[in-house]
Amino acid sequence: MAIILDGESISEASVGNQFANTGITGGSATISGNFSAENARELEVQLKGGSLPLPIEIVETNTIGALLGSSNILKSLYAAISGLIFVGIFMIFNYRILGFVSVLSLVLYGFFNLALYSLIPVTLTLPGISGLILSIGMAVDANILIFERIREELYDGNTLTRSIDSGFQRANSSIVDGHITTLLSCFVLFLLGTNFVKGFAATLGIGVLISLFTSLNCSKTILRFFTTYQSLRQKNLYLPRNNFSN
Repeated sequence: MAIILDGESISEASVGNQFANTGITGGSATISGNFSAENARELEVQLKGGSLPLPIEIVETNTIGALLGSSNILKSLYAAISGLIFVGIFMIFNYRILGFVSVLSLVLYGFFNLALYSLIPVTLTLPGISGLILSIGMAVDANILIFERIREELYDGNTLTRSIDSGFQRANSSIVDGHITTLLSCFVLFLLGTNFVKGFAATLGIGVLISLFTSLNCSKTILRFFTTYQSLRQKNLYLPRNNFSN
């Protein structure tokens, strides 16, 4: 009795003489013989899987080495570092001293991320690197919100110290709300997603938490440190070119 699957015989069992007249009854049968555990498992998978509705035609076959994954991860890290450098250049060009403070805050952000990745630990996969890059964007966005508020306060004629305090206070609620909603999304993705999605949600969630800390604490501390020097003047904070209406 041959078992044909997709036009190919996968098993050819011999039926005993005792079934010649009565046939196989009961709706089931047992195949016995000199099967290894691997061969029996393979036959089980084939029988449970069933036949395909259409024949399979091999169009192309490629052999992928184990180094491809590490190469992609390395390229993604290079892309993340390059993006961080370009963002730093833009921040310094557009915000001058404030941009330099932002760059220092982002450097601390990167160190804190790497430290947590080592403590948890976290394995950097391609989805994980994507989450890290996205969290870097959120960290930069938080600094931009704060700096725009500070520039508005300076344009209104407030002192530097008062502008810094007021700028952080005015941007605080927007930054916290945005980070909390992202954290909720990360929680749902990590709870319901697959392994790849969980890696993305984990690195993004860690990055968002660290971004919240660095933007509201580290940036303010570094900026306060720079204000102790006489060389920091209001003109070095690059006041906006347009006018703000009260």
